[in-house]
Amino acid sequence: MILNAMNSLKLYMMIAMGGASGACLRYFLSETMLKLLGRGFPFGTLTVNILGSLLMGILYGLIEKEIIAVSPAKTLIGIGLLGALTTFSTFSMDSLLLLQQGHFFKMALNITLNVVVCIFMAWLGLQLVMQKG
Repeated sequence: MILNAMNSLKLYMMIAMGGASGACLRYFLSETMLKLLGRGFPFGTLTVNILGSLLMGILYGLIEKEIIAVSPAKTLIGIGLLGALTTFSTFSMDSLLLLQQGHFFKMALNITLNVVVCIFMAWLGLQLVMQKG
């Protein structure tokens, strides 16, 4: 029982470490995009969703090819780092705000880019790992 509690504590600590790193990276990337491209479009959210999708595809490809172990990589990177880096809740709110402001084209563009490009990037990340001999 004590061993299970220690394993659970270790698991949560790994998620917390990855999550803290992902949250900081998300903030850094979002602020960078804001400074570079302004507030006219939610480029920060789009950037973290694209990057996170690519990294998730790479992570799962590395796990599938048994280059890295499921644990701790999935916990630390997949759940912690990437879980905090990408948030579709922010994407949803950005889209809703664009709709409420009457920016229908920007809303549709935001939804299309986030969904289509992120799915493509996850596929690309997986392909990048799976194609390597």
